[in-house]
Amino acid sequence: MNTEQPNNPLHGLKLETILLRLVEHYGWDELALMININCFKNDPSIKSSLKFLRRTPWARAKVEQLYLSTFC
Repeated sequence: MNTEQPNNPLHGLKLETILLRLVEHYGWDELALMININCFKNDPSIKSSLKFLRRTPWARAKVEQLYLSTFC
């Protein structure tokens, strides 16, 4: 099902891209202060964070909201 979402600013963006841009912009320490989740605090990596965010809808929603408020 290929439904276009012209009003969704996250449409077409991969979670990895979102996370990479946030880490580049804020860094892990600042990101951990803004979104209080352990995968950003304890030995953070893109791979472990993606694994956690894909399994945890509330955390992914917070990351997406921070991306929107920062870049859109």
